[in-house]
Amino acid sequence: MIEFHNTLGGQRDVFASLIPGRVTMYTCGPTVYDFAHIGNYRAYVFEDLLKRFLRFAGYGVTHVMNITDVDDKTIAGANAQGLTLGAYTEKYTQAFFEDLRVLNIAPADYYPRATDHIPEMARIIAGLLEKGYAYRQEGSIYFSIAKFPGYGKLSRIRPEDLRVTDRIEADEYEKESARDFALWKAPKEGEPVWETEVGPGRPGWHIECSAMSSKYLGQPFDIHCGGVDNIFPHHENEIAQSEAYGGKPLSKTWLHCHHLIINGEKMSKSKGNYFTLKDLLKKGVDPLALRFLLLSTHYRRVLNFTFEALDQAAAALRRIKDFLYEIETSAFPPGKIAGVPELLAEARTKFADGLGDDLNISLALTALFELIKKINVLVKDGRMLADDARAASSFVYSLDEVLAVLPAKKEEELPEELERKIRDRELARKDRDFRRADEIRRELAEAGVLLEDTKDGVRWKLVKKIE
Repeated sequence: MIEFHNTLGGQRDVFASLIPGRVTMYTCGPTVYDFAHIGNYRAYVFEDLLKRFLRFAGYGVTHVMNITDVDDKTIAGANAQGLTLGAYTEKYTQAFFEDLRVLNIAPADYYPRATDHIPEMARIIAGLLEKGYAYRQEGSIYFSIAKFPGYGKLSRIRPEDLRVTDRIEADEYEKESARDFALWKAPKEGEPVWETEVGPGRPGWHIECSAMSSKYLGQPFDIHCGGVDNIFPHHENEIAQSEAYGGKPLSKTWLHCHHLIINGEKMSKSKGNYFTLKDLLKKGVDPLALRFLLLSTHYRRVLNFTFEALDQAAAALRRIKDFLYEIETSAFPPGKIAGVPELLAEARTKFADGLGDDLNISLALTALFELIKKINVLVKDGRMLADDARAASSFVYSLDEVLAVLPAKKEEELPEELERKIRDRELARKDRDFRRADEIRRELAEAGVLLEDTKDGVRWKLVKKIE
């Protein structure tokens, strides 16, 4: 059984997809006005864990993540640099895709860009005008929240408790100043303009996701994700305009992850604690250790990023890699012993049950590390056999299909030059030229390769990335 804390209703729901065996999932992607920071990636890693777990649980998943390439921020940034909107946003879009690759975030099935879906937005807005949910004022078109009785059901904010203003033109605003919001914005100097069935102008931010989610997933779909800062106003407004237009629920389940803070403080460029992924890579941070840290705190809790916590994540990751290295490179006797298949089955059940408990990553990781501990006891006692070692290795890699914290095996291959040094050292040892052998060992250590001489021959282990 899988249960999630559904923001819509504020309680745990047993998850059952609308179509058996198939999950449709929409996640709010980046607004490409700058390089994404690690707080953004906290959300994207959570969503990746969710998707990978659903696949692990046997579901096929269709995943849509939008690219917001037109809004107040992107337009302001393009104007400040004297670039077209497309030229400005493309740089940050491609950087985002590269970051996804580095963090082992599985690609979505669709990455619709807002600027490619203006006609779909205009069609919804025209329908809202026709149904009486929207109105025109000074060339713009606004959604009247008074006309939608369910407004506030996601955020549990009552419209009558809000500070009333006539309308909101800005894409983002605070809770206490919300009222009617812009679906379509009148042409302004310095802003891109599209000619559409509702007139010239450009879209508001909220209508973009409604148009793209319905195009690729239909309505309703299974899961909508984002950060807690998206709940209001963005997701609340999405629900209002989508359900007013379509007459159906937008999404069955809403999942939101909490903020990432730095050393107990809100991340801010002015405080000097603002990090992009590239900032951390320049500091020598292992991106997979960062991924481990980002997913290791439950998604609904605040994640406090510290470099000490990052070191702890790296140590935990090394424990997994060292375990795999041990059972993959040791020469175990042939055969298998009773009990190991049962250990693997038990660990799989605990891992799946943990993630089925509203993505309780702590329970899932405990299942993995408990298994490692038990297998290590068998190895230490000399009771491990070859078939069991292969099964244990394969099993850990199967769990990593969900966690995605291990490097691809090809990254553990050595360049030919270093392989040759290892062979040269072996020849030096055979010739009893121990001085030369020790010299080569030091050279390899400086290159990031540690050697271990065992009764079964020399073994090597990477301790830093080989350039």
